[in-house]
Amino acid sequence: MELKTIRYEIADGIATVTLSRPKRRNAWTGRMHTEYRWVLAEADRDPKVRVIVVTGDPEGKAFCAGADMAALEGHSEKGRYDSGTTDDIARPGFGVAPEFDATFAYHFGLTKPVIAAINGAAAGVGLVLAAFADLRFCVPGAKFTAAHGRFNFPAEFGLSWVLPRIMGLTHANDILLSSRVFTAEEAMEMGFLNKLLPPAELMPQVMAYARAMADGVSPGSLRETKRQIYTDLHRDAAGAVVAAERLLEEMIKHPDYKEGVKAWMEKRKAEWRRCELDSFLPASDSAPLSSQTARPPCPSFIPPPMCRYRRTCPSRSSVRTTRPTTSLSPSAFAASCGTGISRFWRRRRRMALFSPLPPSAPFRP
Repeated sequence: MELKTIRYEIADGIATVTLSRPKRRNAWTGRMHTEYRWVLAEADRDPKVRVIVVTGDPEGKAFCAGADMAALEGHSEKGRYDSGTTDDIARPGFGVAPEFDATFAYHFGLTKPVIAAINGAAAGVGLVLAAFADLRFCVPGAKFTAAHGRFNFPAEFGLSWVLPRIMGLTHANDILLSSRVFTAEEAMEMGFLNKLLPPAELMPQVMAYARAMADGVSPGSLRETKRQIYTDLHRDAAGAVVAAERLLEEMIKHPDYKEGVKAWMEKRKAEWRRCELDSFLPASDSAPLSSQTARPPCPSFIPPPMCRYRRTCPSRSSVRTTRPTTSLSPSAFAASCGTGISRFWRRRRRMALFSPLPPSAPFRP
């Protein structure tokens, strides 16, 4: 693809994606979105790339100023929203889990970490890009805004989902409901940013961080850890533990485990290998998270391992019971809160269900 609004460079295992429309403050367009997804797909499939860095053209004096105003005027004239993309647009990160198969949510399905080097203002889509990155480094004084409120738009592209998970509900409500401008210093206090860096040090330090990640962490560990982080947002704690144990059993068989130990003992840089290990996990473990089916109800509300149903269930090795939300027995809890609550506990006892074990994704280093 001919790149007109994006610059794409690879060096030392790091792919640098630069949003480059300097005369328009690197504003977002359908063309830029198409090129952005294409370079992400290229970086994700390239075995030489270990980390992806996204930044704005310094001449634009912004990371991304949001949607181009000409595009907003076009929406107004047409009376409808037009993304400016075609059906054959690249689909990086798609197919990993249905939860990630959407615009910008595809970042969570990528196999490599994405670092946002925010070198100026990030508004609207610019804020979205930063939010869906795995790590965020920024220069002091940069301004952020969701911007949607002034245009009678909803919170865009999943900001209502991702911001509360990054900075907490209180701060997310402040940013989204007011659509106000906030500074990099505020963003740092809210927990949105990983670090503030002087403008002259931003890219050198981001590249040094990315290089240390590429050299010090195996490709398989980077891929599976990222997948765990975002998949486990849709799991319970026990499901995350079980999936991690399954992965551990398979990943310890990979040559990179021995290489990591050997490099550590010899105090040298590890020479990581690459190998497909999909067949090491059963097909059932690669099922999408949303395809799970509910288990039959448990007739006993006794927490495991005392649950009588667990002893008699023919598939007990693949199920577990839901633990009660309090350490008190139903009768003791009812006594402490009032007799009226006993009806609630009787209902809870009857309706207690097994929670399915979320499947782990196949390991592909």
